[in-house]
Amino acid sequence: MATTSSFCTTPFHTGISSKHQPTPLPSTAVLPCSTTRRSPISLRSVQRPVVVAAAANAVEVEKSAVAKTPAKILPFRVGHGFDLHRLEPGYPLIIGGINIPHERGCEAHSDGDVLLHCVVDAILGALGLPDIGQIFPDSDPKWKGAASSVFIKEAVRLMDEAGYELGNLDATLILQRPKLSPHKEAIRDNLSLLLGADPSVVNLKAKTHEKVDSLGENRSIAAHTVVLLMKK
Repeated sequence: MATTSSFCTTPFHTGISSKHQPTPLPSTAVLPCSTTRRSPISLRSVQRPVVVAAAANAVEVEKSAVAKTPAKILPFRVGHGFDLHRLEPGYPLIIGGINIPHERGCEAHSDGDVLLHCVVDAILGALGLPDIGQIFPDSDPKWKGAASSVFIKEAVRLMDEAGYELGNLDATLILQRPKLSPHKEAIRDNLSLLLGADPSVVNLKAKTHEKVDSLGENRSIAAHTVVLLMKK
């Protein structure tokens, strides 16, 4: 912060008549005062379109959604992601890109993959970027029914562009049923593949909600994810 000092001439009244004042004071006194100039915060602007692949077609992410990224380079960055979806009949239950047999699935604008959405938000959060809902808004018809692998590939691209790589990832799925034990390895292997990471740095846990609230009543599914990114 740069600081400059100047002097102001300010009237100075003693309140004592001159005949009782042995040493007259001047009618003005010089008082120091300071003004402060603040340097503006510097932000690096990313002025380019973001292109990702969905099946055989290319789709464009809005530039404004990822226009500003923090200029400060850190050796490590930590991000947390959370997501929750209602479970409704007639929808597929897709977790980590794996279709899990169940009578209910996630009601969502895209494929409703709660784990991948959560991982995307964790990566974006670590990078100091907007969340998944701003970059891939559910008001945009081009994301209707989109595979969430599109979103995670874009998050990985942004991570790589910023000069970071995944240190490790820890995710927790919360659902009452079905039991995920038979599917955990397949989910973890596919998530590792999408992230381009060794499975040894990707951890996945599954918990019930002890039959409490919508999660415990099999009316919803949630996930938490924490990621550590390391400077390349």
